[in-house]
Amino acid sequence: MSSNYHEEVKRDIITKLRQLIGELPEFCEEFFLGISERTSVRTRMGYALDLKIFFAFLCENIRKFKGKDADSFTVADLSAIEALDIRKYLEYVTYYTRSISTAKDKELVLDAENDEHGKARKLSAVRTMFAYFYKAEKIGRNPAELVEFPKLHAKNITYLQADEVAKLLDEVETGSKLQGHAKAFHTLNKLRDVAIVSLFLGTGMRISELVGINAEHIDFDTSGIAIMRKGGKQDIVFFGEEVGRALRDYLALRETIEPADGHDGALFLSTQRKRIGVRAVQILVKKYAKLVTPLKKITPHKLRSTYGTSLYNETGDIYLVADVLGHNDVNTTRKHYANMPMERRRKAADVVKLRD
Repeated sequence: MSSNYHEEVKRDIITKLRQLIGELPEFCEEFFLGISERTSVRTRMGYALDLKIFFAFLCENIRKFKGKDADSFTVADLSAIEALDIRKYLEYVTYYTRSISTAKDKELVLDAENDEHGKARKLSAVRTMFAYFYKAEKIGRNPAELVEFPKLHAKNITYLQADEVAKLLDEVETGSKLQGHAKAFHTLNKLRDVAIVSLFLGTGMRISELVGINAEHIDFDTSGIAIMRKGGKQDIVFFGEEVGRALRDYLALRETIEPADGHDGALFLSTQRKRIGVRAVQILVKKYAKLVTPLKKITPHKLRSTYGTSLYNETGDIYLVADVLGHNDVNTTRKHYANMPMERRRKAADVVKLRD
């Protein structure tokens, strides 16, 4: 299986990570080098983004650090941080504003907010950094370990019911509710979009796995697709007849399209004839879904959840669901799906007859 696309993505993340580390206090470089062997590049990217917010918060909101900037922070300054400062930080990220630079060198100010899951991730970055320097004996105490993680409430999984799945696929095929330019684009991209949505609903693959598929990765003899899982693990997912038909229909069209330079192998192409990106797939799923389920915020991940939920409801086999979805730990799967099958329990109430 060719992994050129995934290598390009990894290199891009590493480049961005290095840039972010350069915007953090100098001692953070040692921290990221120290954890590089036991964390993925995506995890380190998340830590870098969260630590950038953390140090900006300290400089702007904690009196003893007023007047400093991230560049001037030293390891010694970590010793001056109190557990209360970190608790204030967690309260701050509940809702705050942030500035981002655009490709046109403009600054955008955006609102940001975090629920308990988001705050837990941000605390994890801070705790990991403090734990590293405490273990390395660069600081004499670890205030971050005194800050408890927010109590996490189980998230309700948003997924589509069977009738909603049918309505979504019908809309992607017909575009009956689309208007204007969206209607014109639908004519051009219908077969591609049907194949994309069918893959999510029929295999439960991740969006990163889908955009990385090359045409050569599909084997219709075995009804399998070679994909690259998280962490660089190669795997095969299998598809049914409906997905197979959607793929064949799209491939017949795909063979007539001349890809842009460097995108020859890509299965799914954008209107610019380049490998379709994650953001474009998110937008197309949202476009169709809001027409048939306006009260549900449906994303590619929610389509993956729909598949996982349907598979568990049909089989009751949590290990099968974990294997098919590519979860490394079945407890991850159990946490999300084991409490889902209320329909199965309702059906069970009618199975045992008392007076028939």
